[in-house]
Amino acid sequence: MEFDVLKIVFYLAVILFSTKAFGMLTRKLGLPQVAGMVIAGLLIGPAIFSRLPIGFNGLINPTEIEMDVLKTFSQIGVILILFSSGLETDLKDLKTSGFASSMIALAGVILPLGAGTLIAALFMGGIPATFSDNGKLMNALFVGAILTATSVGITVETLRELGKLNTKLGTTILSAAIIDDVIGIIALSIITSLGGGSNPVVTLLKAAAFFVFSIGLGIVLRIIFKWISKKYPHKRRTSIFALSVAFLYAYCAEEFFGIAAITGAYMAGVMLSGLSDTKFVDKKILVNGYMIFSPIFFAFIGISADFSNFKPSDLWFALAFVFAGIMAKIIGCGTVAKLVKFNMNDSVSIGCGMIARGEVALAVYSTAAWMILFDKQGHLQGIDPLFATILLIITTSVLCPVLLKVMLKDSKVEPDLNVNAGDYVSVEAGAKPE
Repeated sequence: MEFDVLKIVFYLAVILFSTKAFGMLTRKLGLPQVAGMVIAGLLIGPAIFSRLPIGFNGLINPTEIEMDVLKTFSQIGVILILFSSGLETDLKDLKTSGFASSMIALAGVILPLGAGTLIAALFMGGIPATFSDNGKLMNALFVGAILTATSVGITVETLRELGKLNTKLGTTILSAAIIDDVIGIIALSIITSLGGGSNPVVTLLKAAAFFVFSIGLGIVLRIIFKWISKKYPHKRRTSIFALSVAFLYAYCAEEFFGIAAITGAYMAGVMLSGLSDTKFVDKKILVNGYMIFSPIFFAFIGISADFSNFKPSDLWFALAFVFAGIMAKIIGCGTVAKLVKFNMNDSVSIGCGMIARGEVALAVYSTAAWMILFDKQGHLQGIDPLFATILLIITTSVLCPVLLKVMLKDSKVEPDLNVNAGDYVSVEAGAKPE
């Protein structure tokens, strides 16, 4: 079956215009742009209008082959997003983050993963029924994996405004958020591998082999890129070579190791982070991704959404999901912070600073949704957490700065001398140019 190229061109025009318009609108409302982009996809696609008896299925109502084309664009978009996140991961910060940040990050993954899994199990017939059904169990674990992500952009902006970014509290949150995402992405890769029917031991061995491969090749690539950056500083060829590495890592991760492609892209970014030309490369990647691929990725989530099976209980699930996602971060990260000698106020503040979610949560959703949520006939096996994920992003984006300001309002404002918050701010914090 062939598709009309002009129709795809029309779809791209509608997607790019609508995502930008809704992204700007949500940003004006103090919400992350990614939420606006997903909402744009919901409004221009068939997800909502096809349910209404008005004879209109949306501006974009693609055929199966057209959906495949849009999906390809969106997958490139999510690879670019995770590659950029990896580039912004400072290896020096990871090395010097210390025991405290590592333990806070670990709690920020384990507790939300467990809470999300249990919440999903309760809404899929109960814990015994879910844990005895492999399909439902993978669905529940997938729901938990979405809750592990931490979006640091909004937290950074709030801490900078309060003069707390370049403090022990600020650097602990930043380091913990970075490590949190690394652990969360590894957890996602293992869950998706298990969801594909792999043996748990084989999955863990493959995951270990992938990281050995990534680091080994990465050491060689760092040497090459250091030489390129020194001999040809700030040249477009550096960004092109880096992008090819991202795609190669993504391909190898999934094709040879059964690990999610986004994990490969993230590791490629990590291995090329901290070099003299890293910020230059990241800027080029962000511009290319932000102009076309990233908006298509976020819009595609909305366009491909199917609410035909939406029930009132799904709303209750979404509310429980959001509550669990918030409390698990606050309690998990805050408790560990208290155990490693932070005072009570700072411990709670650290927990509050870790609750925000953004594009990584959506990347986690899109990476494994079709693999885990649906059977071979395309029937939903348990709960589709898309609506809950969007609600989580919007709620935590509003709540995170509010809670931080309340917790730190009586704290002494300290000068922000060394940390450039712009280096950490990602798309959901509205750091991209209009």
